[in-house]
Amino acid sequence: MPNDSTRIRALALLAVVLATIALDQLSKWAVLSVLGMATRPPIDVTGFFQLVLVWNHGVSFGMLQHEAEYMPWFLMLVAIVISLVLVRLGMQSRWWLERLGYGLVIGGALGNVIDRARYRAVVDFLHLHAGGYSWPAFNIADAAICVGVALLLWAMRRHPATP
Repeated sequence: MPNDSTRIRALALLAVVLATIALDQLSKWAVLSVLGMATRPPIDVTGFFQLVLVWNHGVSFGMLQHEAEYMPWFLMLVAIVISLVLVRLGMQSRWWLERLGYGLVIGGALGNVIDRARYRAVVDFLHLHAGGYSWPAFNIADAAICVGVALLLWAMRRHPATP
């Protein structure tokens, strides 16, 4: 039977995962349904930021683009397997910042899995650009994964594993 500490870790991890998925899916719904980005040109928000619609058939930031029929299923399977491993690691973590990192990565990965299941591609819509340079379009899930990995790296640096 799990003790109180294990339950608290599980609930904290679950809360971060669910909040990340909810924010990601809500933002994608708003871009597709409220703003109607599928039928309109990009929206200039600032001189360096646009809302665009990009159907990403690859992984984060458009890497590994591939239109093969099996690719969405393969990428979903990989994301789910990695998420299950990360859940286990997140449950073992003693540091809240590390658990936050795991939760953000898991929530981001599962947010993109939902897109692949629904659309066979991931909805990317945030586009940053400046001075002739452009960052690939991304979404809240991608940002959560990046922030989560940064938190995990920082936590590893602060609390290195002992041999």
